[in-house]
Amino acid sequence: MKRVLEANIGVVYLFLYMPILAVVVFSFNSGEQISVWEGFTLGWYARLFEDAALWRACRNSLMVAGVATVIATLIGTAGALAIERHRFRFRTTLVRVLYLPIIIPDIVLAIALLTFYVQVRVPLGLITVIIAHGVFNIAYVTIVVQARLQGYDNTLEEAARDLGANEWQTFWRITLPLIAPGIIGGALLAFTLSIDDFVITFFTAGVGYTTLSVHIYSLLKFGITPKINAISTMLLANSIVFILLFLWFQNGATTSQKQNF
Repeated sequence: MKRVLEANIGVVYLFLYMPILAVVVFSFNSGEQISVWEGFTLGWYARLFEDAALWRACRNSLMVAGVATVIATLIGTAGALAIERHRFRFRTTLVRVLYLPIIIPDIVLAIALLTFYVQVRVPLGLITVIIAHGVFNIAYVTIVVQARLQGYDNTLEEAARDLGANEWQTFWRITLPLIAPGIIGGALLAFTLSIDDFVITFFTAGVGYTTLSVHIYSLLKFGITPKINAISTMLLANSIVFILLFLWFQNGATTSQKQNF
């Protein structure tokens, strides 16, 4: 029975990751087909550095992800602190509303945001994409920071105040350093989600404000080539790096929290 379960798990993993592995492998194919291996080359990656439209899309993606991450991190951290430390009216309702962007399908959120922009007559561009990414990233940052605040030792702050520190000094010198791993982890997760997002970006970006994911989609209209595989591989590598950093900060936060207790 155990072997059957292990074999089943192996089949599931192969089904999930073999297509991704095929994309990575054929990004090094010397031919222009993605189904016939003709030899190894790095030429497709070299061509990426000559593509001005690609670098413009990368710049837009980094700008959107960077600004949206800062906004989401600030609001999400403040929201997590407020929810965990204070009891106020409509607190439960606020928590439920905050998690809606995670539950709602991307296509529904994208249409809702597009409708809102049209109603208030906001021209579509990078600003609208940044706002959209900030909306769904706030919930993720809040969850990560909340996890860090679970079991937080409040006696450290009480000791700081007993020693004469005011609220701001206590926050900057005690609270913020202790929850910093959670904040950084949430920011990394938000940045990764923003870079990878396609559906919401596609609906809220204006003409001439193409991000990397939308640029890849536009290239697919002309057929799939190893160049698209190369772009996808670089995007995949970026996501893996940031997810590993996120897990590293989360594990560091958990370890330090256990040491405190």
